Amino acid sequence: MSSSDIPPAQSATALPAPEIVAGGDLVARQLKAHGVSTLFTLSGGHLFAIYAGCRAQGIAIVDVRHEQSAAFAAEGWAKVTRRPGVAALTAGPGVTNGMSAIASAQQNHSPMLILAGRAPTMRWGQGSLQEIDHVPFVAPLAKSAVTAPSTNAIPALIDAALAAAVAPHGGPAFVDLPLDVVFAEGSTTPTPTPVPTPDPGGGPCADGASLDAAVALLRHARRPVVMAGTDMYWSHGEDALRALVEEQRIPVLLNGLARGCIPADHELFFSRARGEALREADVALLVGAPMDFRLGFGDAFGESTRILAIDRVRPRLDPPREAAARLYGSIATTLTELRGATPAGGGRAREAWVARLRTTESALRDGERVHLGDDRAPLHPMRVYAELRGLLDRDAIVIGDGGDFVSYAGRMIDSYEPGCWLDPGPFGCLGAGPGYALAAKLAHPDRQVVLLLGDGAFGFSSMEFDTLARHGVGIVGIVGNNGIWGLEKHPMQALYGYTVAADLRPETRYDLVVDALGGHGEIVRTPAQLRPALVRAFEADRPALVNVLTDPTVAYPRRSNLA
Repeated sequence: MSSSDIPPAQSATALPAPEIVAGGDLVARQLKAHGVSTLFTLSGGHLFAIYAGCRAQGIAIVDVRHEQSAAFAAEGWAKVTRRPGVAALTAGPGVTNGMSAIASAQQNHSPMLILAGRAPTMRWGQGSLQEIDHVPFVAPLAKSAVTAPSTNAIPALIDAALAAAVAPHGGPAFVDLPLDVVFAEGSTTPTPTPVPTPDPGGGPCADGASLDAAVALLRHARRPVVMAGTDMYWSHGEDALRALVEEQRIPVLLNGLARGCIPADHELFFSRARGEALREADVALLVGAPMDFRLGFGDAFGESTRILAIDRVRPRLDPPREAAARLYGSIATTLTELRGATPAGGGRAREAWVARLRTTESALRDGERVHLGDDRAPLHPMRVYAELRGLLDRDAIVIGDGGDFVSYAGRMIDSYEPGCWLDPGPFGCLGAGPGYALAAKLAHPDRQVVLLLGDGAFGFSSMEFDTLARHGVGIVGIVGNNGIWGLEKHPMQALYGYTVAADLRPETRYDLVVDALGGHGEIVRTPAQLRPALVRAFEADRPALVNVLTDPTVAYPRRSNLA
């Protein structure tokens, strides 16, 4: 046989030829492989190669007016999709401007990826523009924080960062991309990329001994209650939770991103009766919720209440109050196991317990009616929400960014589906709202997105109404304009008899600011003007702001939560 008769090697066994591409294209290809469709950013020269890659890969580039809003938009995307949001921040001040959003995502366990520009490695230490080592100050707030050592290392670093972001009790992940690394060429082999996904509601249950202890307590509970929070939402536990409480006849309370995971009109959902439910419960299932200031560091529960702490993983710090059982594992699987191991129904005692809480709930809601119809001008905040509630679709996404004005919203605005209520969470960072709203409307363009702002909060990110207008994002904003920092002024007056640094200019025309930025703005001075203005805002073909003058003497009733 001559050499010409020898068949060529089979192509099936040949390795694919490496492709030489720029580092920015490696970034974009890896993002696309993980299902990323949108990148939030503020233009910076360190990021040009990433932009070029995203443009080539069909990833939308949404630019904002301040880097904190790019990072908050990434977190907002995560909150409404339960998938990682991605932001690109330029070197130095771009990263430092995004730090508040990174800290917020850490405390909310929000999965997001921050891609950062960085001064070139080959000139490091010689005083390049915006040269600073980001990793040491980002790392304490991030699930992972790394600097790419070479162009070829980029894909694996992005894979690892996204896997860390979506892990149980996930959060922000950070990849630093030096200018010379991301602009240089590297090789890539076209092989499939594993795509990490958030906990889809499955996975291993808590260990058997803890489960047995919880079953024994729940089996004999006469007044059980569920207090569920944000990590229940991240773990996709709402279906398992609903099945458990309906079968076991257990009242449900929700906070954080768990709001809407049981519809607000469900017979077992309660909000006004929360204090009584927690104090009087004999067994409380604390599901994906930390025992932080929102629960009085455990003091919200009665002294004899037995707490079953259910979460995806053990918290970083031990809670301030000991739990009778700790169940760490897939929340959905654990709740399903609890349901299967305890008798259905619960008997007369539980029906009486549900009825008792419903009586309390109804009485407290009836007591609010006087404020819902309050005709004062400037307006009572509850009058604002009485009108707004009648205009909201069942799947409307409502975002709170403020103090007292948003506290009233948290009480008055009901949620019926998961991912419909967004607020800054326990970090309490004002200015998050416009970024959240931008992301929510881009992720769900067919749904109402309503942004509720205190007048103080409006000042943090108001220029993002330009962003909303430029990108054609039609959200409805409502400002509660009382001319003060209400969350500070009222308690300071009570403590000291005077106030400082607590006043804003009264009746500021924030609506004209939005109008000038390309949006639709209106001012509301009387209750009669409110509903027509809201209707026009929802019908506007651009971002809208209704600037409602509210009564500065009205203070949201609360206990101190500063400790």
